[in-house]
Amino acid sequence: MCYDVHKKYIEDKFKNWGDIVKREFPIGQARKTKVFIVYIDDMVNRNMLEEEVIKNLIINIRLTPPNSRYFDYDFLVNGGITTADIKSTRDIDDALVEVMSGNTLLLIENCKDILIISSKGFPKRGVDKPENEIAVQGPQEAFSESLRTNTGLIRRRIRSTNLKCVQKKVGSISKTDVAIMYYEGVAKKELVEKVEKMVENIKTEMIYDSGYLEQFIEGNTNSPFPQMQLTERPDKVAAELVDGRIAIVVDTSPFVILLPTVLASFYQASEDYYQRWEIVSFIRIIRYISGFIAFALPGLYIATTIYSPSMLPTELVLTMAGARQMVPLPTVIEIVILELIFEALREAGTRVPASIGSTLGIVGGIIIGQAAVDANLVSPMAVIIISITAICSFAIPTMSLVSAYRLIKYFIIFISAIGGLFGFVTGLMLVLFHISSLESFGVSYVAPFSGVAEDEYDKVKDTIFRFPIKKTKKDKFYHKVEENSNE
Repeated sequence: MCYDVHKKYIEDKFKNWGDIVKREFPIGQARKTKVFIVYIDDMVNRNMLEEEVIKNLIINIRLTPPNSRYFDYDFLVNGGITTADIKSTRDIDDALVEVMSGNTLLLIENCKDILIISSKGFPKRGVDKPENEIAVQGPQEAFSESLRTNTGLIRRRIRSTNLKCVQKKVGSISKTDVAIMYYEGVAKKELVEKVEKMVENIKTEMIYDSGYLEQFIEGNTNSPFPQMQLTERPDKVAAELVDGRIAIVVDTSPFVILLPTVLASFYQASEDYYQRWEIVSFIRIIRYISGFIAFALPGLYIATTIYSPSMLPTELVLTMAGARQMVPLPTVIEIVILELIFEALREAGTRVPASIGSTLGIVGGIIIGQAAVDANLVSPMAVIIISITAICSFAIPTMSLVSAYRLIKYFIIFISAIGGLFGFVTGLMLVLFHISSLESFGVSYVAPFSGVAEDEYDKVKDTIFRFPIKKTKKDKFYHKVEENSNE
């Protein structure tokens, strides 16, 4: 019998599982039909399971056919279990995966089908405020580690049947739920199919986080620049979906992947669309300037002070030379050591408790910088340069781009130390050539500044500057979807 075989298989698979709950009991007036229920403790909604399933199976016998000796499948589904989300399978391994996902397995004697009752109720974090993408004005909701909570936050903002959600399982061991969301009619069908195929073809045992999955589907794994965007804000994901991008939601991760992406998108924040266009345009200019300073200023300082001091005002050169008279270290070593110290302070401030993290960074930087200057180990100008570089890096809204700039900064320092201003400019050109060669799922990384058709210049209106929303043309495909919508 399938019942006994499946029961024995389940007993063997869940052997030495202290948190598994297994129970067999008879049901019906004649008490001739046996059922076997299996679920994992603390991963199910116990109240729902006991009230809607077990209680009905054991106590509510008034619905039982009077003369029946056995329960049948149709009776259980249509009257014996008062919950809507029920499905069946004949593959016992698929059923076990459902149990480990938080659902309940129900075996019925004399029935080949295995019932899977949706009963997920594992512990999860609620909807908190964003910690990395903080906004003064706008929604204060962030994603959590629950897949359904995250997709619900997105659907709350896009109440349209055109918003599609394709769910898959990734990882031969973890069986992590991954949801691919897109707005039908706006997102390119070929791109959606490509992303689905790439996710299906991921060969790995475990998927721990969205950043882990990102590394499997990115195009150029040797580039420090992120080719996909991670965000913890539901409002940002909803806005990008309507614009034609694709979102990948990974269970157990509070960050959602957006693709394709371009360099300009990392300088944009959700808050930009909740304020007036004049101030936002000014802030974006500040961000772009800060982004350049974050990786270029130390190299430029080295190139000018060592190789081309004549380009600086005479008074400034004399002041810097006087401050460096007692400093024993070369300028390059001085800059690199200070940069590494600030990197260590940044990392330490991240790892320590939040209550003292900011204090550690500020106080530690001031004390170490001042002590190093007083001891004539570094010059005051070097401390100023490194401090400005660190401050400008925090003006960029996306930390993944900041991490790329932190690496490129040392490349610019190295090549500037070798070739002076010529090396500095060469380094900038090499970085520009690199980002120009990158693509994110077929989209140029420097779009819309390159590869823009003549009828698409309106897309440039939301890059460095943000024009008034009323004057920004909507995508023609989006209007087509609206006109044909039946909603």
